[in-house]
Amino acid sequence: MKKHVPNALSCLNLFSGCVGIVLAFQDQLVYAGFIIILATIIDFFDGLTARLLKAYSETGEQLDSLADIVSFGILPSVIIYQLFLRSPSLGTVSTFLNFSAFLIAVFSALRLAKFNIDPRQTDNFIGLPTPANALVIASLPGISEANVTLSNYILNPFFLFVFTLGMGLLLIAEIPLMSLKFRSKKLDDNLFRYILLISGSILILIFKFTAFPMIFFIYVGLSLVQFKVVK
Repeated sequence: MKKHVPNALSCLNLFSGCVGIVLAFQDQLVYAGFIIILATIIDFFDGLTARLLKAYSETGEQLDSLADIVSFGILPSVIIYQLFLRSPSLGTVSTFLNFSAFLIAVFSALRLAKFNIDPRQTDNFIGLPTPANALVIASLPGISEANVTLSNYILNPFFLFVFTLGMGLLLIAEIPLMSLKFRSKKLDDNLFRYILLISGSILILIFKFTAFPMIFFIYVGLSLVQFKVVK
């Protein structure tokens, strides 16, 4: 039975993503963002459980990617699409620009397909992982509703388009980024991971939704230090 535990978690991830899409289309974007956070936690324990139980399978690998494209590809796209519709100036700019939001789903699918066949990504990532991208997007509705000044920028259709395109390109970029896979408990082997987890936890406690863009920059910065400077 243990081999089915990771698959059950992947199914729960997929189910969560579907619920999040419904919430997003109902314009409950903050709740949809919370669903992305929940799906990220489930996805983390999915992989962790598979490693602990040694319950690897071809079916599990494909199921995990299929769940991820829904929770971390389509759901974030719908959130950005709805943010476009909230923009008061969208109609004066373009009636089709909002559909660019679904580039996130396209680039996420490319990212996941590449990950499944790339032997270089066993211990670390090449390109931005889809959960990290989705968490940044999940934070936008909460930031927009909490801060009027930042909301003016976030709901600008040009910002949303550039942001979507930029994050999409990062998904498939040839940039080495660290994963949160702990092969051991040694500090030397996981120093940057511990720094990310501790600093990220503190930032979330202090800034809540606003913390995710900060954590994103810390994540990219630590990865560049780890792979470019240290190595």
